Amino acid sequence: MGAVNWDPQLSSPRVKDLLDLIEGDIKVIHAGEMDTRRIEHFVLASATARNVVELLKPGTLIITSGDRDDVFMAAAIATLNGMPLAGILITRGYGPNKEIMRLCESAFNKGLPLLSMSEGSFDVTRKVLEADKSVLPDDPQRIEQIMNTVAEQLDSHWLREYNDSSREALVSPPAFRYQLIRRSRAENKRIVLPEGEEPRTIQAAITCHERGIARCVLLGDAERIKKIAEAHGVVIPESLEILDPDVIRQHYIAPMVELRKDKGLQAPLAESQLMDNVVLGTMMLAEDDVHGLVSGAIHTTANTIRPAFQLIKTSPGSKIVSSVFFMMLPDQVFVYGDCAVNPDPNAEELSEIAIQSADSAKAFGIASQELPVL
Repeated sequence: MGAVNWDPQLSSPRVKDLLDLIEGDIKVIHAGEMDTRRIEHFVLASATARNVVELLKPGTLIITSGDRDDVFMAAAIATLNGMPLAGILITRGYGPNKEIMRLCESAFNKGLPLLSMSEGSFDVTRKVLEADKSVLPDDPQRIEQIMNTVAEQLDSHWLREYNDSSREALVSPPAFRYQLIRRSRAENKRIVLPEGEEPRTIQAAITCHERGIARCVLLGDAERIKKIAEAHGVVIPESLEILDPDVIRQHYIAPMVELRKDKGLQAPLAESQLMDNVVLGTMMLAEDDVHGLVSGAIHTTANTIRPAFQLIKTSPGSKIVSSVFFMMLPDQVFVYGDCAVNPDPNAEELSEIAIQSADSAKAFGIASQELPVL
Protein backbone atom coordinates (compact mmCIF):
# COMPACT_ATOMS: atom_id res chain seq x y z
CA MET A 1 0.00 0.00 0.00
CA GLY A 2 2.85 2.39 0.66
CA ALA A 3 5.51 3.50 3.13
CA VAL A 4 5.47 6.76 5.08
CA ASN A 5 8.92 8.26 5.48
CA TRP A 6 10.06 9.82 8.74
CA ASP A 7 9.56 13.58 8.78
CA PRO A 8 10.62 15.48 11.93
CA GLN A 9 8.26 18.36 11.07
CA LEU A 10 5.33 16.04 11.73
CA SER A 11 6.52 15.78 15.34
CA SER A 12 6.83 19.53 15.93
CA PRO A 13 4.44 20.63 18.68
CA ARG A 14 3.32 24.21 19.16
CA VAL A 15 4.83 26.16 22.04
CA LYS A 16 1.42 26.21 23.73
CA ASP A 17 1.42 22.39 23.69
CA LEU A 18 4.19 22.41 26.32
CA LEU A 19 1.54 23.40 28.87
CA ASP A 20 -0.17 20.04 28.27
CA LEU A 21 2.81 17.84 27.41
CA ILE A 22 5.24 18.67 30.23
CA GLU A 23 4.78 17.73 33.86
CA GLY A 24 5.56 20.53 36.28
CA ASP A 25 4.70 24.11 37.05
CA ILE A 26 5.12 25.92 33.73
CA LYS A 27 4.12 29.58 33.57
CA VAL A 28 3.47 31.86 30.63
CA ILE A 29 5.24 35.19 31.05
CA HIS A 30 4.49 36.40 27.53
CA ALA A 31 2.22 34.36 25.25
CA GLY A 32 3.13 36.02 21.96
CA GLU A 33 2.47 33.63 19.07
CA MET A 34 2.67 30.51 21.19
CA ASP A 35 -0.53 29.19 19.57
CA THR A 36 1.13 28.95 16.15
CA ARG A 37 4.92 28.78 16.61
CA ARG A 38 6.27 25.22 16.42
CA ILE A 39 9.25 23.67 18.18
CA GLU A 40 11.59 21.95 15.73
CA HIS A 41 14.86 22.23 17.69
CA PHE A 42 15.99 22.59 21.30
CA VAL A 43 19.00 24.50 22.57
CA LEU A 44 20.14 24.28 26.18
CA ALA A 45 21.93 27.61 26.47
CA SER A 46 24.36 27.10 29.32
CA ALA A 47 27.26 28.79 27.49
CA THR A 48 27.72 32.49 26.79
CA ALA A 49 25.71 34.18 24.07
CA ARG A 50 28.54 34.15 21.51
CA ASN A 51 28.65 30.35 21.69
CA VAL A 52 24.87 30.06 21.45
CA VAL A 53 24.20 32.37 18.51
CA GLU A 54 25.38 29.87 15.89
CA LEU A 55 22.84 27.33 17.20
CA LEU A 56 19.86 29.63 16.73
CA LYS A 57 17.69 28.75 13.74
CA PRO A 58 13.98 28.84 12.87
CA GLY A 59 11.82 26.80 15.22
CA THR A 60 14.39 26.74 18.05
CA LEU A 61 13.21 26.68 21.66
CA ILE A 62 15.91 28.20 23.87
CA ILE A 63 16.12 26.69 27.35
CA THR A 64 18.23 28.82 29.66
CA SER A 65 18.52 29.97 33.23
CA GLY A 66 16.54 33.12 34.00
CA ASP A 67 19.67 35.03 34.99
CA ARG A 68 21.39 34.58 31.60
CA ASP A 69 20.64 38.09 30.38
CA ASP A 70 23.15 37.77 27.52
CA VAL A 71 21.35 34.75 26.04
CA PHE A 72 18.02 36.45 26.58
CA MET A 73 19.13 39.54 24.66
CA ALA A 74 20.76 37.48 21.89
CA ALA A 75 17.44 35.74 21.30
CA ALA A 76 15.66 39.09 21.18
CA ILE A 77 18.14 40.48 18.64
CA ALA A 78 17.80 37.35 16.48
CA THR A 79 14.02 37.81 16.53
CA LEU A 80 14.30 41.45 15.48
CA ASN A 81 16.57 40.36 12.61
CA GLY A 82 13.85 38.10 11.26
CA MET A 83 14.77 34.78 12.89
CA PRO A 84 11.46 32.98 13.69
CA LEU A 85 12.49 31.32 16.97
CA ALA A 86 9.96 29.05 18.66
CA GLY A 87 10.40 30.80 22.01
CA ILE A 88 12.37 31.05 25.26
CA LEU A 89 11.90 28.79 28.30
CA ILE A 90 13.70 30.13 31.37
CA THR A 91 14.49 27.84 34.29
CA ARG A 92 15.21 27.90 38.04
CA GLY A 93 12.24 30.20 38.59
CA TYR A 94 14.30 33.31 37.99
CA GLY A 95 12.22 36.05 36.47
CA PRO A 96 13.89 38.10 33.72
CA ASN A 97 15.32 41.44 34.75
CA LYS A 98 12.75 44.23 34.27
CA GLU A 99 15.22 46.48 32.46
CA ILE A 100 16.22 43.63 30.15
CA MET A 101 12.52 42.95 29.48
CA ARG A 102 12.03 46.60 28.59
CA LEU A 103 14.98 46.55 26.17
CA CYS A 104 13.59 43.42 24.51
CA GLU A 105 10.03 44.67 24.27
CA SER A 106 10.19 45.01 20.47
CA ALA A 107 11.06 41.32 20.15
CA PHE A 108 8.03 40.34 22.22
CA ASN A 109 5.87 42.60 20.07
CA LYS A 110 6.93 40.40 17.14
CA GLY A 111 5.35 37.40 18.88
CA LEU A 112 8.30 35.80 20.70
CA PRO A 113 6.83 33.56 23.46
CA LEU A 114 8.42 33.50 26.93
CA LEU A 115 7.75 30.68 29.43
CA SER A 116 9.16 29.85 32.85
CA MET A 117 9.69 26.73 34.99
CA SER A 118 11.02 26.43 38.53
CA GLU A 119 13.18 23.32 37.94
CA GLY A 120 16.84 23.44 36.91
CA SER A 121 17.88 23.60 33.29
CA PHE A 122 18.90 19.92 33.08
CA ASP A 123 15.60 18.66 34.49
CA VAL A 124 13.57 21.01 32.30
CA THR A 125 15.47 19.93 29.18
CA ARG A 126 14.95 16.26 30.02
CA LYS A 127 11.22 16.82 30.45
CA VAL A 128 10.98 18.67 27.14
CA LEU A 129 12.91 15.99 25.25
CA GLU A 130 10.91 13.15 26.81
CA ALA A 131 7.53 14.84 26.31
CA ASP A 132 4.96 12.99 24.22
CA LYS A 133 5.00 14.51 20.70
CA SER A 134 1.61 13.04 19.72
CA VAL A 135 -0.65 15.40 17.81
CA LEU A 136 -3.27 17.08 19.95
CA PRO A 137 -6.93 17.17 18.83
CA ASP A 138 -7.02 20.99 18.71
CA ASP A 139 -4.15 21.20 16.17
CA PRO A 140 -5.91 20.97 12.77
CA GLN A 141 -2.89 22.28 10.85
CA ARG A 142 -0.65 19.45 12.05
CA ILE A 143 -3.45 16.90 11.63
CA GLU A 144 -3.92 17.99 8.00
CA GLN A 145 -0.16 17.92 7.38
CA ILE A 146 0.04 14.35 8.69
CA MET A 147 -2.97 13.30 6.61
CA ASN A 148 -1.52 14.85 3.47
CA THR A 149 1.87 13.23 4.04
CA VAL A 150 0.31 9.82 4.53
CA ALA A 151 -1.94 10.28 1.49
CA GLU A 152 1.00 11.18 -0.74
CA GLN A 153 2.92 8.04 0.27
CA LEU A 154 0.06 5.60 -0.31
CA ASP A 155 -0.53 3.86 -3.63
CA SER A 156 -3.81 5.53 -4.52
CA HIS A 157 -4.28 3.45 -7.68
CA TRP A 158 -4.02 0.18 -5.78
CA LEU A 159 -6.40 1.42 -3.09
CA ARG A 160 -8.89 2.63 -5.69
CA GLU A 161 -8.91 -0.72 -7.47
CA TYR A 162 -9.10 -2.62 -4.18
CA ASN A 163 -12.05 -0.56 -3.02
CA ASP A 164 -13.76 -0.39 -6.42
CA SER A 165 -17.39 0.55 -6.11
CA SER A 166 -20.23 1.45 -8.42
CA ARG A 167 -20.80 4.80 -6.69
CA GLU A 168 -18.80 7.85 -7.72
CA ALA A 169 -15.93 8.39 -5.28
CA LEU A 170 -15.46 11.81 -3.76
CA VAL A 171 -12.06 13.45 -4.16
CA SER A 172 -10.65 14.19 -0.72
CA PRO A 173 -8.26 17.13 -0.20
CA PRO A 174 -5.21 14.85 0.41
CA ALA A 175 -6.03 12.83 -2.72
CA PHE A 176 -6.53 16.07 -4.68
CA ARG A 177 -3.11 17.35 -3.62
CA TYR A 178 -1.48 14.01 -4.38
CA GLN A 179 -3.06 13.95 -7.83
CA LEU A 180 -1.88 17.49 -8.59
CA ILE A 181 1.67 16.69 -7.49
CA ARG A 182 1.80 13.45 -9.49
CA ARG A 183 0.53 15.13 -12.66
CA SER A 184 2.82 18.14 -12.17
CA ARG A 185 5.86 15.89 -11.88
CA ALA A 186 4.88 14.13 -15.09
CA GLU A 187 4.43 17.44 -16.97
CA ASN A 188 7.70 18.98 -15.66
CA LYS A 189 6.68 22.53 -16.56
CA ARG A 190 8.81 25.68 -16.24
CA ILE A 191 6.94 28.17 -14.03
CA VAL A 192 7.95 31.79 -13.45
CA LEU A 193 7.41 33.36 -10.01
CA PRO A 194 7.48 37.18 -10.33
CA GLU A 195 7.43 37.64 -6.53
CA GLY A 196 10.85 36.02 -6.27
CA GLU A 197 11.95 38.00 -3.21
CA GLU A 198 8.87 37.17 -1.11
CA PRO A 199 9.74 34.64 1.68
CA ARG A 200 6.73 32.32 1.20
CA THR A 201 7.31 32.27 -2.56
CA ILE A 202 10.97 31.36 -2.03
CA GLN A 203 10.06 28.52 0.34
CA ALA A 204 7.40 27.24 -2.07
CA ALA A 205 9.87 27.33 -4.98
CA ILE A 206 12.41 25.32 -2.98
CA THR A 207 9.76 22.75 -2.06
CA CYS A 208 8.55 22.42 -5.65
CA HIS A 209 12.13 22.17 -6.89
CA GLU A 210 13.24 19.54 -4.38
CA ARG A 211 10.10 17.44 -4.89
CA GLY A 212 10.22 17.73 -8.66
CA ILE A 213 6.79 19.37 -8.89
CA ALA A 214 7.89 22.08 -11.33
CA ARG A 215 10.94 23.87 -12.70
CA CYS A 216 10.50 27.17 -10.85
CA VAL A 217 12.07 30.44 -11.98
CA LEU A 218 12.44 33.13 -9.31
CA LEU A 219 12.56 36.72 -10.57
CA GLY A 220 14.75 38.90 -8.38
CA ASP A 221 18.25 39.69 -7.20
CA ALA A 222 20.04 36.40 -6.49
CA GLU A 223 22.03 37.64 -3.49
CA ARG A 224 18.99 39.22 -1.88
CA ILE A 225 16.93 36.06 -2.43
CA LYS A 226 19.66 33.93 -0.82
CA LYS A 227 19.83 36.24 2.21
CA ILE A 228 16.05 36.14 2.64
CA ALA A 229 16.16 32.34 2.40
CA GLU A 230 18.92 32.13 5.03
CA ALA A 231 16.97 34.41 7.38
CA HIS A 232 14.08 31.95 7.20
CA GLY A 233 16.23 28.87 7.71
CA VAL A 234 16.14 27.49 4.15
CA VAL A 235 18.85 27.05 1.55
CA ILE A 236 18.48 27.87 -2.15
CA PRO A 237 19.57 24.83 -4.19
CA GLU A 238 22.28 25.64 -6.74
CA SER A 239 20.11 24.21 -9.51
CA LEU A 240 17.09 26.42 -8.69
CA GLU A 241 16.85 29.02 -11.44
CA ILE A 242 17.00 32.70 -10.46
CA LEU A 243 16.75 35.42 -13.11
CA ASP A 244 17.65 39.06 -12.49
CA PRO A 245 14.90 41.24 -14.03
CA ASP A 246 17.47 43.95 -14.82
CA VAL A 247 19.42 41.48 -16.97
CA ILE A 248 16.55 39.97 -18.99
CA ARG A 249 14.22 42.97 -19.29
CA GLN A 250 15.77 44.24 -22.54
CA HIS A 251 14.93 40.96 -24.31
CA TYR A 252 11.20 41.59 -23.97
CA ILE A 253 10.89 45.26 -24.97
CA ALA A 254 10.62 44.64 -28.72
CA PRO A 255 8.19 41.68 -28.40
CA MET A 256 5.99 43.72 -26.06
CA VAL A 257 5.95 46.66 -28.50
CA GLU A 258 4.91 44.24 -31.25
CA LEU A 259 2.09 42.77 -29.13
CA ARG A 260 0.74 46.23 -28.25
CA LYS A 261 1.44 48.05 -31.51
CA ASP A 262 -2.29 48.49 -32.10
CA LYS A 263 -2.36 50.53 -28.89
CA GLY A 264 0.57 52.68 -30.02
CA LEU A 265 2.98 51.35 -27.39
CA GLN A 266 6.53 52.67 -27.79
CA ALA A 267 9.79 51.18 -26.47
CA PRO A 268 10.35 53.64 -23.57
CA LEU A 269 6.87 53.01 -22.16
CA ALA A 270 7.25 49.25 -22.70
CA GLU A 271 10.53 49.28 -20.76
CA SER A 272 8.84 51.24 -17.97
CA GLN A 273 5.96 48.74 -17.75
CA LEU A 274 8.42 45.84 -17.72
CA MET A 275 9.84 47.20 -14.46
CA ASP A 276 6.82 45.42 -12.94
CA ASN A 277 7.91 41.80 -12.49
CA VAL A 278 4.36 40.54 -13.10
CA VAL A 279 4.37 42.24 -16.52
CA LEU A 280 7.86 40.83 -17.19
CA GLY A 281 6.76 37.32 -16.18
CA THR A 282 3.67 37.63 -18.38
CA MET A 283 5.87 38.53 -21.35
CA MET A 284 7.99 35.44 -20.65
CA LEU A 285 4.76 33.44 -20.80
CA ALA A 286 3.58 35.21 -23.97
CA GLU A 287 6.92 34.38 -25.64
CA ASP A 288 6.67 30.71 -24.58
CA ASP A 289 9.83 31.01 -22.47
CA VAL A 290 7.84 29.55 -19.56
CA HIS A 291 4.75 27.36 -19.36
CA GLY A 292 2.99 29.20 -16.55
CA LEU A 293 3.05 32.06 -14.04
CA VAL A 294 2.14 32.07 -10.35
CA SER A 295 1.60 35.32 -8.48
CA GLY A 296 -0.62 36.75 -5.75
CA ALA A 297 1.37 36.55 -2.50
CA ILE A 298 1.91 40.32 -2.46
CA HIS A 299 -0.05 41.32 -5.58
CA THR A 300 -3.81 41.55 -5.92
CA THR A 301 -5.74 39.38 -8.34
CA ALA A 302 -6.25 42.44 -10.55
CA ASN A 303 -2.51 43.21 -10.68
CA THR A 304 -1.78 39.58 -11.51
CA ILE A 305 -4.23 39.10 -14.38
CA ARG A 306 -4.28 42.60 -15.91
CA PRO A 307 -1.04 42.05 -17.89
CA ALA A 308 -2.46 38.77 -19.18
CA PHE A 309 -5.56 40.62 -20.42
CA GLN A 310 -3.34 43.02 -22.33
CA LEU A 311 -0.64 40.67 -23.65
CA ILE A 312 -2.10 37.15 -23.93
CA LYS A 313 -5.85 37.78 -24.39
CA THR A 314 -8.62 35.25 -23.87
CA SER A 315 -8.64 31.75 -25.34
CA PRO A 316 -10.58 31.17 -28.61
CA GLY A 317 -14.32 30.98 -28.01
CA SER A 318 -14.18 32.80 -24.66
CA LYS A 319 -15.57 36.29 -24.30
CA ILE A 320 -14.55 36.83 -20.68
CA VAL A 321 -11.89 35.69 -18.22
CA SER A 322 -13.09 34.17 -14.97
CA SER A 323 -11.40 32.69 -11.93
CA VAL A 324 -11.94 29.68 -9.72
CA PHE A 325 -10.66 28.59 -6.34
CA PHE A 326 -10.69 25.17 -4.77
CA MET A 327 -12.59 24.83 -1.49
CA MET A 328 -11.20 21.82 0.35
CA LEU A 329 -13.81 20.60 2.82
CA PRO A 330 -13.08 17.69 5.19
CA ASP A 331 -14.10 14.98 2.71
CA GLN A 332 -14.53 16.67 -0.69
CA VAL A 333 -13.14 19.38 -2.95
CA PHE A 334 -15.43 21.95 -4.57
CA VAL A 335 -14.72 24.50 -7.28
CA TYR A 336 -15.97 28.02 -6.58
CA GLY A 337 -16.23 30.48 -9.46
CA ASP A 338 -16.09 33.39 -10.00
CA CYS A 339 -15.16 35.19 -6.76
CA ALA A 340 -12.42 37.56 -7.88
CA VAL A 341 -12.66 38.83 -11.46
CA ASN A 342 -16.26 39.59 -12.47
CA PRO A 343 -18.10 41.36 -9.65
CA ASP A 344 -21.47 41.80 -11.40
CA PRO A 345 -21.90 39.35 -14.30
CA ASN A 346 -25.00 39.37 -16.45
CA ALA A 347 -26.87 36.17 -17.38
CA GLU A 348 -24.69 35.37 -20.40
CA GLU A 349 -21.46 36.01 -18.50
CA LEU A 350 -22.69 33.94 -15.57
CA SER A 351 -23.35 31.03 -17.92
CA GLU A 352 -19.86 31.24 -19.35
CA ILE A 353 -18.37 31.41 -15.84
CA ALA A 354 -20.27 28.24 -14.94
CA ILE A 355 -19.01 26.43 -18.06
CA GLN A 356 -15.42 27.56 -17.47
CA SER A 357 -15.61 26.50 -13.81
CA ALA A 358 -16.95 23.06 -14.78
CA ASP A 359 -14.17 22.66 -17.34
CA SER A 360 -11.61 23.58 -14.67
CA ALA A 361 -13.07 20.97 -12.32
CA LYS A 362 -12.74 18.30 -15.00
CA ALA A 363 -9.21 19.43 -15.92
CA PHE A 364 -8.13 19.08 -12.29
CA GLY A 365 -9.71 15.65 -11.90
CA ILE A 366 -12.48 16.66 -9.52
CA ALA A 367 -15.24 15.38 -11.81
CA SER A 368 -15.37 13.24 -14.93
CA GLN A 369 -19.04 13.73 -15.78
CA GLU A 370 -21.41 16.60 -16.38
CA LEU A 371 -21.49 18.85 -13.32
CA PRO A 372 -24.63 20.36 -11.79
CA VAL A 373 -24.72 24.13 -11.56
CA LEU A 374 -25.81 25.36 -8.11
